[in-house]
Amino acid sequence: LLHPHSVHLSSPSLLLLLTSPISLCRPAERSAEDVDIILTRLKGFKAFQRFHPSLLLQICSCAFYEYLGKVFRQGDIGTSWYAVLSGSLDVKVSETANHQDAVTICTLGIGTAFGESILDNTPRHATIVSRETSELLRIEQREFKSLWEKYSQCMAGLLAPPYGAMETGSNNDSDSCVVPSEKLQRGGKVMRNAILSRAPHMIRDRKYHLKTYRQCCVGTELVDWLVQQSPCVYTRSHAVGMWQVLLEEGVLNHVDQELGFQDKYLFYRFLDDEEEHTPLPSKEEKRESEEELPETILFLAQMGPDALLRMILCKPPGQRTGDDPEIIYDELLHIKALSHLSDTVKRELASVLIFESHAKAGTVLFNQGEEGTSWYIIQKGSVNVVIYGKGVVCTLHEGDDFGKLALVTDSPRAASIVLREDNCHFLRVDKEDFNRILRDVEANTVRLKEHEQAVLVLEKSPRASSLGNIRYTVLSGTPEKILDHLLETMRMDTHHSDPGANDFVLMHCVFMPNSQFFVCYIFNPVCTYHAVAPPGSEQERLEYAVTCKRRVLNLALRWAAVHTHHLQEEPAALIFLEELYGSVSNDSRILRALKDFVPDLEKVVKLQYQKVLTQFSNGDEKLVKTQPIRNCDDILLKVYCSDHTYTTIRVAVAATGSEVTSAVADKLASNDDLILVHLSSAGEKQMLKPNDVSVFSSLSINGRMFACPRDQLNALTPLPDQEGPSAGSMSSFQLMSSKDLAYQMTLYDWELFSCVHEHELLYHTFGRQSFRRTTANLDLFLRRFNQVQLWVVTEVCLCGQLSKRVQLLKKFIKIAAHCREFKNLNSFFAIIMGMSNPAVSRLTQTWEKLPSKFKKFYAEFESMMDPSRNHRAYRLTVTKIEPPIIPFMPLLLKAGDRKHHPGGETLQESAVQ
Repeated sequence: LLHPHSVHLSSPSLLLLLTSPISLCRPAERSAEDVDIILTRLKGFKAFQRFHPSLLLQICSCAFYEYLGKVFRQGDIGTSWYAVLSGSLDVKVSETANHQDAVTICTLGIGTAFGESILDNTPRHATIVSRETSELLRIEQREFKSLWEKYSQCMAGLLAPPYGAMETGSNNDSDSCVVPSEKLQRGGKVMRNAILSRAPHMIRDRKYHLKTYRQCCVGTELVDWLVQQSPCVYTRSHAVGMWQVLLEEGVLNHVDQELGFQDKYLFYRFLDDEEEHTPLPSKEEKRESEEELPETILFLAQMGPDALLRMILCKPPGQRTGDDPEIIYDELLHIKALSHLSDTVKRELASVLIFESHAKAGTVLFNQGEEGTSWYIIQKGSVNVVIYGKGVVCTLHEGDDFGKLALVTDSPRAASIVLREDNCHFLRVDKEDFNRILRDVEANTVRLKEHEQAVLVLEKSPRASSLGNIRYTVLSGTPEKILDHLLETMRMDTHHSDPGANDFVLMHCVFMPNSQFFVCYIFNPVCTYHAVAPPGSEQERLEYAVTCKRRVLNLALRWAAVHTHHLQEEPAALIFLEELYGSVSNDSRILRALKDFVPDLEKVVKLQYQKVLTQFSNGDEKLVKTQPIRNCDDILLKVYCSDHTYTTIRVAVAATGSEVTSAVADKLASNDDLILVHLSSAGEKQMLKPNDVSVFSSLSINGRMFACPRDQLNALTPLPDQEGPSAGSMSSFQLMSSKDLAYQMTLYDWELFSCVHEHELLYHTFGRQSFRRTTANLDLFLRRFNQVQLWVVTEVCLCGQLSKRVQLLKKFIKIAAHCREFKNLNSFFAIIMGMSNPAVSRLTQTWEKLPSKFKKFYAEFESMMDPSRNHRAYRLTVTKIEPPIIPFMPLLLKAGDRKHHPGGETLQESAVQ
């Protein structure tokens, strides 16, 4: 460690870059393997993909990993250059020395770079402040200058071009395709030849309204044909987007030169058929096209969604029909700049967004000092933020937004925006629509205030209820007022699904951590079950009492259904349910409307949970039928000493680190002050905190738990059995059917997945220490993913013969295909990620020997891991699969972590931002 907030890039805490731990070392001490692993991960960042390999190697050898609250202040002399690896930072510019008037002009996201003023030792042009926990890659001035001298041509895009004579470019430049024409022309030829080979009747002369159209295809027939060719074509709209890619490039043309492909009875002609008497493809050409078809379809499938969205956004808002608004809305759900907006605002934006593109780098989108007329979101490409006299202060990339400050404050533009690269695409909202949406949000918002403080904020739902009444969605409020609102608006039908009530009973533990508070409130005699009826006739008072009781019972039964066995862990909850059951039993004798609730409540009250004892030492779970691990269960935990002896203790599942060390000390009759350590197979030590909950489930694959005095920490060494296997099991599992293996894996994964309760996802997202609850079932399911992934790597690396390694790759590709067939996406992705591990992917001779058929399968599978556009490929895959499925859990948890932002903002701030 160089200083408290800076570690070298090879730090094991840099989970974003590294999949296997690397020892802490100085740059000069990094091994070739360390650099290779870092290099592999850096290539996964878009910002580094255009760098020359030798430049990347230099960066891996000299860069540092860092996280800071404030990187530097405007006017300081710079000492380092930075790139953002995770998180986000604000760029603030001040006109005075005291920085009191500092204005945030933009936000830096993942992949942005800043700090190039170190090349000429000029003061920093802006203050950079982190908005959240952010990870940075830092290169010191001397090393950065050295890199610039050697690789100035490669790195030229990182620095500001001479912007003295820039001209504003026009919107929607025609040259908007960056894919090499040769590749798409070849793709169009492959598609045409495949159609002529498989369905030659599709390309023929067509007559329509007494006019003959030579050698045409029909839009609907093209879509039908493409959907049938490959599972990577998810929907008809996806196929439309794929044909749109060829249409935009001119490889496919509408007979009347319309710019958008439609799934209708419209005529389209391939470029090769534009000339008369075009010869048919030969047998050799057809054979080549058949071989290239899967790769061509995969290539078009990756580009199709963007082309479809561009086609829809190019339509004037008033001409968008059918599924167009929903397709735009679905895209907006995954743009990080809009992640904090409500669904209503996103739908409003979907109806007014305009597509804008510019072809040439250096084009000025708008100039500093101009009137603000639009808000922009970068869909593709990057822009530089330029301030007069200061130069480029930051760079914005895909998913970032800019331009809203001038619209909100009605002030001139604070900076100029200049295209940093060719072919940039933007989503634009004009000022009139921006202000209208803001006004609509306020008009549809109801605020209930007490003592000048908002205690409940509701938003009018765009869809009325089935009874024609206006419905409201809760945006924020105090727990008491939210509960009041839910009870007042709850349907009396016990079988009706109320999303608001369901969300509340699941999520209340986040903002009402004490279940007793919830129990006491719902049973409050003033406003709930025993509510006093207002003055009125006897019949009116009776109806009021029955309605109140039924609403409370509906909510209580939903609460009990969600929490099930968790209720056994809350004495206050059990007391509440018993008292409620007694009250309902007595009241039902008089009020017949309550009789239906008695049997359901009786089942809940009489539900008993038998405590389970689970043995857990190092994660070697047997493949037997499992059952959920509860917070109140006990485990037998094997804890090792520094001399490799061990003791077995019995502790609660949710036991903390301090409780485990105390149990170990009692078992060993030791008076020493023990610490709890997780020791990996590589010898890396991680001290567990005393307040860590459910420490047993934090063990890694082949990890062991040690307890020792602090002075023995450095003497800890891995156990012999932590080294892992020395020989593979190919001889046994190669004889098994790939389909049977995938089926048995799916059965076991389904049991693990079924044990995971929704609450565990909440505890993981918000921190299980806050709830003192275990996420053991979720941890075991995630461990299963790691086990399968490392199993693939281990088997391949332990196989010494080239021919057998090729057979192993074929076997794993088959197993992965069957896992996808069985809707087991967790194991499917674990196998594919295992095969893409650097230890396997670097085996070039093995991959060269793999038959082309399996290479194509693997390429298709690997494309589903594409992280671009917020893992669009995975999302499209899931939408095509009928539930139930076993999801790719690590990705879901990553999305949950990204969406969880502690703190809040006003509705107006959300709508504006």
